[in-house]
Amino acid sequence: MNEQNARLPMIGEKAPSFEAETTQGPIRFPEDFKGKWVVFFSHPADFTPVCTTEFMTFAAMADEFKKLNCELLGLSIDSTYSHIAWLRTIKEKIAYKGMKDVEVHFPVISDLTMSVSKAFGMLQPAASTTQAVRAVFLIDPQAVVRAILYYPLSNGRNMDEVKRLLVAMQHSDEHGIATPANWQLGDDVIVPPPGSCGAAKERVEQSGKDVKCLDWFLCLKACPHK
Repeated sequence: MNEQNARLPMIGEKAPSFEAETTQGPIRFPEDFKGKWVVFFSHPADFTPVCTTEFMTFAAMADEFKKLNCELLGLSIDSTYSHIAWLRTIKEKIAYKGMKDVEVHFPVISDLTMSVSKAFGMLQPAASTTQAVRAVFLIDPQAVVRAILYYPLSNGRNMDEVKRLLVAMQHSDEHGIATPANWQLGDDVIVPPPGSCGAAKERVEQSGKDVKCLDWFLCLKACPHK
């Protein structure tokens, strides 16, 4: 992608395709992740403190994401050799919040040319011209960008929030519902608002055991999780 034409992919658009070298060998995106959700995240640099805590936390939660049909994919503008040395250091030397001997099995992209970073808008010139900011793209099984999170270089991400958002979107897709603020699995969900005056009146009148309406436009029902 031409640098001048590179821009941040928008929610609802197809994620840019690419080929890259990683700590788990070469990958082709999205072909190698067909049928799966992907949490694609960038970090500024190897051997940095905030990134180390993030990678340990993601790695510790990797099985939780796999159970949700989701793969993790990392990136920084460092070489594969640097990635390997850093990940070995994490496993052999770093203990943090009860995590130790942590091994990172998910791929970490080597993006020395910055081509992937530029295609996903992970470079923010006002923050750094040589380091990718802390971007997170949640990409669905059709390779469509569904959510984008950005953090500054100085502050680590909340991986529980990334997982919470993934679960919420999967429930919305499967059951045709929305989720309210601070929703957690098991909480009530929002029924889509009615599309006509008649439907709004009928919904309020039928509010009861299965659906509780706070008003015509805000109705809740029990979480349909399995």
